[in-house]
Amino acid sequence: MGYMRTALLLAAMTGLFLAVGYVIGGQTGVIFAFGLALAMNLFTYWNADKIVLRMYRAQPADGHPLEGIVADLAARAGIPCPKVYIIENDQPNAFATGRNPENAAVAATTGLLRMLNRDEIAGVMAHELAHVKNRDSLTMTITAVLAGAIGMLANSLMFMGLMGGRDDRNNPLGGIGALVVMILAPLAAMLVQMAISRGREYEADRIGATICGQPRALASALNKIAHGAEVIDNEVAEGNPATAHLFIVNPLHGRAGDSLFSTHPNTANRIERLLAMPSGGDVATFSTAAAPRPATRRSSIPTVDRRKGPWG
Repeated sequence: MGYMRTALLLAAMTGLFLAVGYVIGGQTGVIFAFGLALAMNLFTYWNADKIVLRMYRAQPADGHPLEGIVADLAARAGIPCPKVYIIENDQPNAFATGRNPENAAVAATTGLLRMLNRDEIAGVMAHELAHVKNRDSLTMTITAVLAGAIGMLANSLMFMGLMGGRDDRNNPLGGIGALVVMILAPLAAMLVQMAISRGREYEADRIGATICGQPRALASALNKIAHGAEVIDNEVAEGNPATAHLFIVNPLHGRAGDSLFSTHPNTANRIERLLAMPSGGDVATFSTAAAPRPATRRSSIPTVDRRKGPWG
């Protein structure tokens, strides 16, 4: 997805934010919403990684073998090594965040580290580093924050309507217009969020496979993660659905296919594209293995004591 299209989609998201503000308070609401959106974007720019990492209770992977994998891949990608975090969660998944490659972070769940072998973990981390290299993480985090804020404002509008506290004289659209905006604004925000996310996942798959040199390992990882995410809950993600598009595979349940309302491309389509790529890419493979290890083998990264957490 080109930078111009992304900028237009982010502008559309901001426009939705202002529209909800207009319905709530007319011109005063627009001014308030604009100021709030500006403040949120500035805050998110400087604190994007902290917001998401704190939300998922991520902890630094100090001394964990995952740090070495990420450092090696970052060197191959030609970017600074991001901070590495581990999330105590049984669902296999991972994401990247941060405002630029110099201030980025990647995180993987303990479920992913247990379920995947070393080459597959490298493929997943390479995918996340591709997001960092493309500066996707900032765009996707800002989108998540704006989408959540639009939903919050729409809920406030509904609450004001139910409590009879909204003055329709400040809203030229009237009660019906307010109801329409209340329903459509979060839906439109979700569609914009998905439009930004889905195209970037295909590109991150391609670049990530080139970084690690093993598209088949990444394809195998996506297959395992998708199946794991279908049966294992991620309660934090379920409570914060606006962050779902940050993950390599949708952490939420109840989604299907490559539909209009999917935050991610269909996993089978992603796997098909990866399998069509030549093995090795432009760099040497991550290990001496010619193909991914059997799915039944456990990760070569040591499992962690769940009582202590993955960081000791």
